[in-house]
Amino acid sequence: MFRRMKEDIEVVFEQDPAARTHFEVMLTYSGIHAIWAHRVAHFLFNRKMFFLARTVSQISRFFTGIEIHPGAKIGRRFFIDHGMGVVIGETCEIGDNVTVFQGVTLGGTGKEKGKRHPTIKDNALIATGAKVLGSITIGENSKVGAGSVVLQDVPPNSTVVGIPGRVVIQDGVKIKNSKDLNHRDLPDPVLDKIRELENEIKSLREEMQQKEGVRDNAHSHL
Repeated sequence: MFRRMKEDIEVVFEQDPAARTHFEVMLTYSGIHAIWAHRVAHFLFNRKMFFLARTVSQISRFFTGIEIHPGAKIGRRFFIDHGMGVVIGETCEIGDNVTVFQGVTLGGTGKEKGKRHPTIKDNALIATGAKVLGSITIGENSKVGAGSVVLQDVPPNSTVVGIPGRVVIQDGVKIKNSKDLNHRDLPDPVLDKIRELENEIKSLREEMQQKEGVRDNAHSHL
């Protein structure tokens, strides 16, 4: 247990440049507190002590602003940055070395039974405010951009942005000016399409103006 707690603290130092001391991380990082509380709640949940498990979960939610259902399965070295507003559903499965930012929802899409929440594979990153909904899989080493809404499976080694989420980088083939962890520089496929339409409208206007010019010249000769 103490080895796992030490590992959790080491992840914070790797991921957050603002972390200064072990004492500070242990006392002030809500993501750490939520993960430790979840381990207790998950232990109780697996032993069918559902009421106690939900009680621990709700107390943790009250103090941290992070809601993790006791049934969720979470791997090692899970890092929640800031964490306020994070929601993780009952049948969610999270692999190792996964990073989640504030405002992320790993939720369902309705009242269906069985596996109804996402599976997040190893080394994935879910950026600020992203919503990953339904029984879908985010592949290994993949990234979900800030504010995206993902409703379909994401292949490994991919970057997804937009509403609904679209794969814009896969297997190391990157769109110009995209950067791994800089959320501001992720490509925007919706904006790209708008610019494409604007260029097409501009081209059509120029073509119409040329035709009107030819028509005016013909009338002047008459």
